[in-house]
Amino acid sequence: MESFVNEHSPETSPSVSAASQPRTYLPASCEPPSALNPPKQAVWLVFGATGHLGRSICRVALTRGDRVTAVGNRNVPTEEASMSGWHQNCQGLVCDVRVRESIKEVFDRTIECWGRVDVVANCTGYGIIGACEDQDEHEIRAQFTTNVMGTINIIQLTLPYFRTHHTGIYLLFSSTAGSVGIPGLGPYCATKWAIEGLAESLMYEVEPLGVKVSIVVPGLSRRDEPDENLNGPAPMWGHFLLKPPEDAYRATTSPAQHATRMIDWLKYREPTSAVRCAEIVWEIEDWKHLNFKGDEDGEGEGEEEEFVVA
Repeated sequence: MESFVNEHSPETSPSVSAASQPRTYLPASCEPPSALNPPKQAVWLVFGATGHLGRSICRVALTRGDRVTAVGNRNVPTEEASMSGWHQNCQGLVCDVRVRESIKEVFDRTIECWGRVDVVANCTGYGIIGACEDQDEHEIRAQFTTNVMGTINIIQLTLPYFRTHHTGIYLLFSSTAGSVGIPGLGPYCATKWAIEGLAESLMYEVEPLGVKVSIVVPGLSRRDEPDENLNGPAPMWGHFLLKPPEDAYRATTSPAQHATRMIDWLKYREPTSAVRCAEIVWEIEDWKHLNFKGDEDGEGEGEEEEFVVA
């Protein structure tokens, strides 16, 4: 997140008064909070809530006073118990995004608990580290079923509710792997490219219906919650399976080993903060952080006009 001040912008000569610059306002569709539109407590439905990004998003939303249904993976035996007692405003559930019935059950229980849903965030993901040739059909299908069909299942089972109420926000997690090809992560990259195309198409389709879609593209994110043991062993990459390479790709200098080398080198040195990612995601949902100083009747012209871009 960067802060810009119009008067001192490198695009603007210091000799030009800020008063002579055109004033900029958010479009009405952003509905920034005001005296007539105070900030509202939001209800979040977060899939993949036990991963480090999903967990950080839940914590930030709860800290800001929102309500959260945190959804973990029902295929992990201790998952639901691990979410017990997170917060008085947090409901912990489990599902399998590949199974539509389990998503519908989670959504219905969320409505039953909180009375509504305002934000659906999908942080789920699964990948296999290995050369494209080494991954068999079952392994490739598993990645597409979880990452792509799982996202489609979530959208199709929640969108009728948003459409009926003419409101709602989707926060769909992609990855930098959805922008560039990474040797050793070919099929996983393909699923993230699919998510980007799906989400952008959906954005245009549902905007007239009052529903907003944001694509979140984090880089490699370190686990930096306050309770992380930074002096302990390197964290396991729980949503990735490392597949042993065949002879043709076994050499440590092989491009197919790039993803393995990258993860081994990064460990706790990932450049992106999971906590900061979560804070920015919350700011995307809460439009007040995109508001401008000054009122609409022109008072205060000539003063510095500061705004924040996430």
